[in-house]
Amino acid sequence: MNRPIRSSAPRRTGRIERLSRKAIKWIAGLIVIVAFVVAVRLLPVGPLFRHFQAWVHGLGAWGYVVYTLVYAVAGLFFPASVLTIGAGALFGVVGGSIVVVLGATITATVAFLLARTVLRSRVEKLAAKNPKFQAIDEAIAREGAKIVVLVRLSALFPFLFVNYSFGLTGIRTVPYVLATFFGIMPLTVVFVYFGAAGVALGTASTAKSVILAIGAVFALAVSMLVARIAGRAVKRATS
Repeated sequence: MNRPIRSSAPRRTGRIERLSRKAIKWIAGLIVIVAFVVAVRLLPVGPLFRHFQAWVHGLGAWGYVVYTLVYAVAGLFFPASVLTIGAGALFGVVGGSIVVVLGATITATVAFLLARTVLRSRVEKLAAKNPKFQAIDEAIAREGAKIVVLVRLSALFPFLFVNYSFGLTGIRTVPYVLATFFGIMPLTVVFVYFGAAGVALGTASTAKSVILAIGAVFALAVSMLVARIAGRAVKRATS
């Protein structure tokens, strides 16, 4: 008796769709960076940005504090990718990374606690619509903070979504905060570098611009590789 041949087309189609979504996400990030460079070079944005940058630096240490708090508040309601790139443009790679990691950790912690208290019912409704997160919840029950780190590295879910959704899981607050702090570092440094490189590209010579562009492409490639490896680890943990 001949067995029916199972077509692999649906599996290939699903894989292509996932890759397409990831590609769109990274392309969108590149478009933001290119738009920023063009604005600095060709539009009156350059002088205005430099005035704003001077004002922030004029605040001294308070400039870092103000930006961190603004980031923490804005991150509760909106995706903060633009603010991440802006931190690199304002403070450079090191200072910008510190500001973003602290601000993002604060907003992730506040969202986590809100989801465990006053917003629990609303977040439960949102999470119920995402079956993949149910598997994440089960994996966290088994392996704890390790899964949080991997999810942060892989960027499988939007940062805003997981900040609230993790509040529904069984992980304790301190391990969650530490896992978030370290898990967001690699991608944060990459996007902050894009912001710092964007400002430099807007004012640098041609030779230096080429070097910075190559560095940006290399950073993007490394971040995509890290995200892919982490994504595979999450898939294994949730299968």
